[in-house]
Amino acid sequence: MASANNIERLRGERGWSRPELGRRMGTSGQQVERLEKAQRRLTTDWIDRAAAALGVSPSDIIAAEPAPMQPLPDQPVARSADAGETVEIVQLDLSLPMGPGATVDEYIEEEPIRFDLGYVRSFTRTPPHRLRIARGVGDSMYPTLNSNDLVWIDSTQTDLNQQDRVWAVSINGAAAIKRLRRLSGDRVMVVSDNPAIENYEVERAELLIGGRVIRFARDL
Repeated sequence: MASANNIERLRGERGWSRPELGRRMGTSGQQVERLEKAQRRLTTDWIDRAAAALGVSPSDIIAAEPAPMQPLPDQPVARSADAGETVEIVQLDLSLPMGPGATVDEYIEEEPIRFDLGYVRSFTRTPPHRLRIARGVGDSMYPTLNSNDLVWIDSTQTDLNQQDRVWAVSINGAAAIKRLRRLSGDRVMVVSDNPAIENYEVERAELLIGGRVIRFARDL
């Protein structure tokens, strides 16, 4: 369950609106409101981003009263039964309805999923707190991606600098897993691998890229 926090009080002390704090945190005012009202789980990543934006220590975000700096780890770490490290990976629900301007991280589900760190390190060196996982929705990317495939997203890769790669994006507020292709000017082709679904063009400004898909897993 999401916990109460001091984000709203600290924001108010600075005279900032939610959109202003959202801009400083790299998210939207809508997401700030959800965090303040404990409608979204306050992950370590959100705590660190809020603390950096507000100029306080991470402990000040969650403590009942401002406390001496007690930095939290970059990601929650535990020991599994076989003494191997495990990490929590933020889970997204891309089927949630959101309005225009929503970022991919606004689709965060309540509970993360825990994985063995050795498994995660077998395919990426990206810090675990910058990884996201989601389930495929629909059949627009079939046969590359099936509905309900587990998709791994690297949120450190948000620049559209690689052609025809698969990305987690918010297109005018609608989340999607799509192949993107840069065109001339500021146009981008949104590609569906399913030949039954037509590709279409959008302005680059209509896309908010949450990360590049780096792996997917399929149940047999």
